[in-house]
Formats: sequence, structure tokens, C-alpha cells
Amino acid sequence: MVESDRPEAQIYQLRAVLRGISPLIWRRLLVRSDSTVAGLHEVLQISFGWDDEHLNRFEIRGREYAVYRDGGGMIGIDARGVRLCDLKLRRLERFVYEYDFGDGWIHDLRLEATLPIHPRKIYPVCVAGKCSAPPEDCGGPHAFMANRQHYARFDRERSDDDLDEIMDEFDEEESDSFSDYNPDRFNRRQINRALAKLATGSYEEALDKIHHPSVDRISRRTAAQRTDPDD
Repeated sequence: MVESDRPEAQIYQLRAVLRGISPLIWRRLLVRSDSTVAGLHEVLQISFGWDDEHLNRFEIRGREYAVYRDGGGMIGIDARGVRLCDLKLRRLERFVYEYDFGDGWIHDLRLEATLPIHPRKIYPVCVAGKCSAPPEDCGGPHAFMANRQHYARFDRERSDDDLDEIMDEFDEEESDSFSDYNPDRFNRRQINRALAKLATGSYEEALDKIHHPSVDRISRRTAAQRTDPDD
């Protein structure tokens, strides 16, 4: 086929829900149909705040797609070579994305709608969602649900005695992993700032932006504090 026979790019409105968690942890995302399955992997990592340190896979119509990880290999078809539009997804069709086969974070995705591209918008973008994804390596959905109340208490109760009591219920590594974690928090602006970095082609910077959102502001604040007050 000649280049002009390719379908015109559209926007896929996808809803991603983390399975086995209550209250629901979910995101509504707008992604280009001509982006790759590997690109969707990156969008999901950023939107849910994962670290991309574990194996991953998509299951779509009985086929598996994955993004290669150094030292970990890959399962199924290379997701970098498959565009979303090549899958010919139908409206309301569902598929699965799994991250970290140890903890088993399964994301149920559904194509809610296909939309025209807005020429002034930057894609991908997160338009809605709720709650933070669980901390990495916390043991999976069952372990997270068993400890969810402790995570929430940690964010609410800041007295030394209260924090010490909560910390005693976890080992040192676990306590470090949720020291700044609130399961009810959802910051769409922070997610979209990171996705904007991804749109420029810098996945590593996007990951850094979602986990360290104040880095750029710190440098400006420090510079302002160094200004001579007598000037």
C-alpha cells in the first residue's frame, strides 16, 4: 500500500483500571492511534506512577506484546513495532496490561471512544482518574488492600508517636517506600507535566518528573534565596 492509504491518525480514549483494588484506581487517557503499543506502556507507567523496573506484557486478542528489559528479556511480540491502529480495536473493546509479574499489577483497559485530533493539544494526556497506584514491591493487590489503612494513616497522622507505631508494623525498606505516599491522592497536573515530557521524546525525564515533580522549582527557589537582599 502507498503511504496515503494509511488510516488517518485519531485519538483513542482509553480507561485503565487497576484490578483487585477498592476504591478503584483508574485513569482516563487520550493517546494517538499511530503511537506504538510500547508507547502505551510508557503512558501507563507514567500515569500510574510506576518505576518501570519489572517485566511487562499486554494481552490483546489472545496475543502477547511486551517491551524488552535489559537482563529480564521479553515475552511475546516486540511492542515497539506495533502501532495501536494496527490492532484495529473496536469501540468498547477490552484488553489487559500486566506490570511486575511478582506483584501482579493487572490493568484492565477499554477503548471508550475514538476522537479527532485537536491540533492545539499535546498528546498523550490524562483527562481524569482517581487514587494513587500502590507503592512498588508492596506485595500485590491483596497485600496492598490489607495494608491500605496503614498507608492512609501514615499520611494523616504526623506526630512522632503515631508515626513510630505505624512504622513498627513494616520493615525499614517498606517504610521508606511509602514515606510520602497517600493512597487517596490523584494529581492530574503532575501526571500531565510528566506526559508532556514524554511527548518531547524523553521517557527517562518523564519518569523523573512523575517521581520528583519539584526538582525544577527547587533550583529556581534556591537561586532566589541566594539573591543579595541589599541589591
